[in-house]
Amino acid sequence: MSQNTTALKRSLGLWAIVALGMGYMTPTTVFDTFGIVSGETNGAVPLAYLVALVAMVFTAVSYGRMTRVFPSAGSAYTYTSETIHPNVGFLVGWASLLDYLLLPLVNAVIVRIYMESFFPDVPSWIWVVGYVVVITIMNLWSMNSTSKINGILVVFEVVLIGVFIALAWNALANGQGTGTPFSSVPLFHDGVDAGAVISGATVVCFSFIGFDAITMYTEEAKDANTVPKAIVLALLIGGAIFFVAAWFGQSVFPTLDGFDNTDDTLPEMALKVGGDLFKILFTSAAFAATVASSLASHASVSRMLYVMGRNGRGPVSRFFAFVHPKYRTPAYAVLFVGAVSLLAIPFTLEFVSSMINFGALIAFTFVNLTVIILFALRRKQIRTPREIFLNIVLPLIGTVLTGVLWANLQMDALMYGVVWLAVGIASLVVITRGFRRRVSVEMTEEDMAGIEEAVGPRV
Repeated sequence: MSQNTTALKRSLGLWAIVALGMGYMTPTTVFDTFGIVSGETNGAVPLAYLVALVAMVFTAVSYGRMTRVFPSAGSAYTYTSETIHPNVGFLVGWASLLDYLLLPLVNAVIVRIYMESFFPDVPSWIWVVGYVVVITIMNLWSMNSTSKINGILVVFEVVLIGVFIALAWNALANGQGTGTPFSSVPLFHDGVDAGAVISGATVVCFSFIGFDAITMYTEEAKDANTVPKAIVLALLIGGAIFFVAAWFGQSVFPTLDGFDNTDDTLPEMALKVGGDLFKILFTSAAFAATVASSLASHASVSRMLYVMGRNGRGPVSRFFAFVHPKYRTPAYAVLFVGAVSLLAIPFTLEFVSSMINFGALIAFTFVNLTVIILFALRRKQIRTPREIFLNIVLPLIGTVLTGVLWANLQMDALMYGVVWLAVGIASLVVITRGFRRRVSVEMTEEDMAGIEEAVGPRV
């Protein structure tokens, strides 16, 4: 039985892809997690974002280089499979799935919490089911329509973040917090510890995950060469928003004194700088950000499932490899992600969010390693200082920085992540019949153009 051969539709331009990455990153997250990170870092939230951004920049460069060589929606899974070994690629893809599958679920949990606060008498499962159904239908219908709606929502939340910054500036001018937006207190003051800042950076790096998800849209980009640009643009724009918003937030609120709820400080921060009306508007922006993130994250993980299904064998793989002949979206993968998102009914935000970063940081580490293996070891591009810098130094720094973040994950995240990885290893043993064969990696004819020249024939 042959697999469905309908290709994904190429409908996304540069800024549509950037907006999807921005939607995935959810800029308002900086306010939701402000209390958690401020407590973790002893009032150095912008410094934690700066550390995470520096680590992510090196990895973003690696993603950009690899997506030029492998224009496939599989991202780290494809890069590792092609440069190291398909079985290793499977495990990297499996680890990434933990985070990608949980992100749509996290958004559904956040929406459930928002709606419960407004309508406490309505059963929470109604909000989850209704929300997940809408998001799933939108992703099933059209990637182009999804990207347009996502773009509108991203613009709305960014505008409201700009309003928050203006209100915060006014509050500082009136003597609140540090009394000036130009104080060095948000970056450094007595009590700031490097270890605590790195620990805080592991929390906020969750906010940057969207830049790598952009690679999932490679097969739907009008021009695959725009994807590397979109990766860097989304990371830099998102990083700038996170840093500036965190700076003003920390300047106005040097400590958490006066906050009733430090687990999600967004509503109180909006109330304290802008009053009741702005609280309503800013909460609406946060809701819009969650919807945008849901659209983008649901779309990206379904593309990863599609590629892994296309490369596999058996009924499960054929199921995920199906592309709707009319809408040209990975229909069954989209539906599966929707079904997983329904777990937002019983799960708590703390439980789900504790597992988010494990697989992402593994993927980041391996993408940096694939650059070294491909360009330095296979293509021998280490003959000049520039080639050594590009093909060894930069990706090695990215590997070390992401490794440091991974090593500082919370114990719960490590524990759940190891369990998930163990399940992946067991699955790989079954699929490969005890490692007697390797997982197949199937590229389309368009993907294969130039790959043989880049990495040589498969062995």
